[in-house]
Amino acid sequence: MIEELKKQIIKIFREFLVYHNNSLEFRAKIITLVIHVDNQNEDCKKRVLQAVAKATYPNDFNRASFLIDNVDEYIDKIMTNNGLDYQHLIMRIEKQIKHNPKLIDKIDIPILKLFKQCIEDEDNLIYHDRVIRFLENIKEEYKR
Repeated sequence: MIEELKKQIIKIFREFLVYHNNSLEFRAKIITLVIHVDNQNEDCKKRVLQAVAKATYPNDFNRASFLIDNVDEYIDKIMTNNGLDYQHLIMRIEKQIKHNPKLIDKIDIPILKLFKQCIEDEDNLIYHDRVIRFLENIKEEYKR
């Protein structure tokens, strides 16, 4: 109960509490796009997400936790049809990159490919590969 209240308060004030919050949220959007292709093998995805967060922010446990929480929030929004779906997520990612091309440095393709190990369905593997190609194309298009 207290932990959930703490998460809600942090969620409300995250923009002020987290240094470079836009960067963290951008990473969360990218990971959400890659991670949530199906509802299968959630335990594997959680383990990989935790490993990715720790690898992304090795010296900052709180920032890694914020990344995980952001990804969970985006997934919840998609699952509950709360104003976010994959198309909107893709549009937001493209819009952010157009406004700030430095964000392409936050797209770490080898790390994103780690989530592939959690996908069992052939169609979802194809979707995952397409998302990775899309992100690679964006990186190439906006490369400095």
